[in-house]
Amino acid sequence: MDAVLQGLFDVVCDRKAHPQEGSYTCYLFERGLDKILKKVGEESAETIIAAKNGVQEETVGEISDLIYHLLVLMAAQGIPLEAVAAELARRSEKIGNLKQLHQTDRET
Repeated sequence: MDAVLQGLFDVVCDRKAHPQEGSYTCYLFERGLDKILKKVGEESAETIIAAKNGVQEETVGEISDLIYHLLVLMAAQGIPLEAVAAELARRSEKIGNLKQLHQTDRET
């Protein structure tokens, strides 16, 4: 597991367990799932636009924002980082033709 990602997730989970005044992460938890999901949606759209515009530095920034908000969502839903890592590992072991892979994408 990447140490930076794990470290950030640990901080997010700590903010959920031990709220700190003035923390943006705590603000998201206080506002609830709808606010968190809204931010995930916004950051997804901003990532798409940045990538379309072809400015790598901007795209990296937006991807970073998206990953952060996804980590907040995971913490809010009680999804451990290890569960996502395990799912990615499981998917990386799949062997099949493109048609089967596209069918899997439609089912998930």
